[in-house]
Amino acid sequence: MEAALRNLLIELEEEGRRNDEQEQERSKKMLNLEPATAQLLSIFVRSGPRTRLLEIGTSNGYSTIWLAWAARVVGGSVITIDRDEHKLALADKNLRRAGLRDVVDLMHGDATQVVANIAGPFDFVFFDADRLSAPAQLALLIPNLTPDVLVLADNVLSHPDEIAGYLAAIEALPEFEHMVIPVGKGLSIAYKQANKTT
Repeated sequence: MEAALRNLLIELEEEGRRNDEQEQERSKKMLNLEPATAQLLSIFVRSGPRTRLLEIGTSNGYSTIWLAWAARVVGGSVITIDRDEHKLALADKNLRRAGLRDVVDLMHGDATQVVANIAGPFDFVFFDADRLSAPAQLALLIPNLTPDVLVLADNVLSHPDEIAGYLAAIEALPEFEHMVIPVGKGLSIAYKQANKTT
């Protein structure tokens, strides 16, 4: 990653942290990914390679930039969804600063409604928004996933009660191999190997 982009990510990380320390209202917090988690996601994308990425929860675009940079390396693209127009505007600005706006489709709306009508297939899905609605979104996405999809979710360790329903839903899918790794706030990783049925 070039120095200018890395410096922009550091700047956004610091801005997000300052904002969240000062802001009392949860909806106005940026709640950015931990840098180590964001870097790990980019490694997954590049090593796959993964070219059809879906991110649920854009915020100011910090994690989206990591995904978009990795997607561009492998010739892919990102669709990202957020219900907050102000945050999507910030993400748009930040993606343009990063020179990555052309590989990202920013979608505004309730993620469950958007996912119900979205065109796939996706080989990489990242859940980082409302954890309580994630199981419904996962169910809607199942027909839209490639045979070797990677499905990830953040906040497993930081919000165990809220994400319990999602973890139960992913564990109930026998075609997926699932594990949680203690990076950042806890990352759920589920992988469906092509042609695996049990």
